[in-house]
Amino acid sequence: MAKESFDKEIQFLRLLALTGDAFDRQQFAGRLGISVHTFDKTIRRLKELNGENDLTELFGYRYTDSAEPALMFLFRAKSMKESESRRLPILLTALQQQAHTASELLELCDEQLADYAAAPPDEKTIRSDLRYLEEIGVVRREPGGRPYRYRLNHDLIEQLSVDELLDLYEFVDVMAHTRIPSVQGYLLRDNLKIALRAAISETDWDDALLEPFCYRYHYEARILDEAHLSALLSMVEQQRYVSFQYYSPSRKRTYGARSTNPLFSSGQEQLRKRVLPARIIYDHQYGRWYLLGTLEGGRIVKFRMDGIVDIAGEEAVESTLFQERRARVDSKIRYSWLVDTGDMVKVKARFFKPDTQYDFIRERVAMQGQWGSITEEDETSFIFEIEVNGWVEIRPWLRSFGSSCEVLEPVGLRNSLIEEWKELAGYYESI
Repeated sequence: MAKESFDKEIQFLRLLALTGDAFDRQQFAGRLGISVHTFDKTIRRLKELNGENDLTELFGYRYTDSAEPALMFLFRAKSMKESESRRLPILLTALQQQAHTASELLELCDEQLADYAAAPPDEKTIRSDLRYLEEIGVVRREPGGRPYRYRLNHDLIEQLSVDELLDLYEFVDVMAHTRIPSVQGYLLRDNLKIALRAAISETDWDDALLEPFCYRYHYEARILDEAHLSALLSMVEQQRYVSFQYYSPSRKRTYGARSTNPLFSSGQEQLRKRVLPARIIYDHQYGRWYLLGTLEGGRIVKFRMDGIVDIAGEEAVESTLFQERRARVDSKIRYSWLVDTGDMVKVKARFFKPDTQYDFIRERVAMQGQWGSITEEDETSFIFEIEVNGWVEIRPWLRSFGSSCEVLEPVGLRNSLIEEWKELAGYYESI
């Protein structure tokens, strides 16, 4: 899959997850910044990847129907080129049965790919595939000299009983849904599912075995943004500048297709951001990733990763410069609830204790309150105080306590919550 195509399909699925079928073809294409013709081509491509299923049904809110992540098919499609998707299954199927040399695998590929229009692979390609599969642990080289023989490295799965496989599957299922990053966990989960189907007979098989937990972490964008995560973390590790196109949340367009007409490309080319990345931060409350870094002049900048498109690595910098820039970013967000770099304010709130023996309110505040502290307490309530960079990011956390929290300071935050509760009350007065 071409890099631009993958970027486009990420933004396409993100917009589909957010809007469902609210837009017609022309409105959707305009919002995405592509033509209607490109929209139709993308739909056909995604349907092909998803097995001709209705894409809009992926995002229906049916909480207990399935714990399957809706967008993993896009990562599976990106993981292999079209030629690899035909060649690698042949290699893996053959190596599962017995050990083979590269020459023997080449003969198998020549036999089974004879009907395809594309030229069959050469021995160099097969050897490259085997090196890659050995590097990632899928196959292993048998003891002995040349010619080397390879076989599938699935001893762990074969040595586990069905009950042990189920325990491992359930553990991976929980971790993939509750930890980040999670795409690799979902791929491992799929492989374990295949192993379970092979280990359990058809008469004993029950689909309920693979869905022991009825929950979903409904932040589809979180999974999509993990496509950028590895590349950006690599740039941080290598201390290199990174460039990309950025579509801020305030813009009406979320993507822009590259122009193939040289007469119009200069006028349509988007400005690229050039940043020395320092930190990547995840907001679990909204399921968003953020990239923090500095521009060439040293100014600190923040970007939501859902607006980043067409990432490219650039030159590396000296380690002393990188560490100095990172230290500046860390110092600036030291008192940020998340990534806010505004002026510091003191937030003061009263939390009311529940009428139960177990004080879950106090426990949650103590666990999630970061560096804040409880300054006063009596039998019915306690006062929580914290200094943060601006109150915008802490506001949703305070609001999530509902009537169990009363904001005392600052006045601006208190008044904003008062206006919001008045608006909510107005919605219910009509009934």
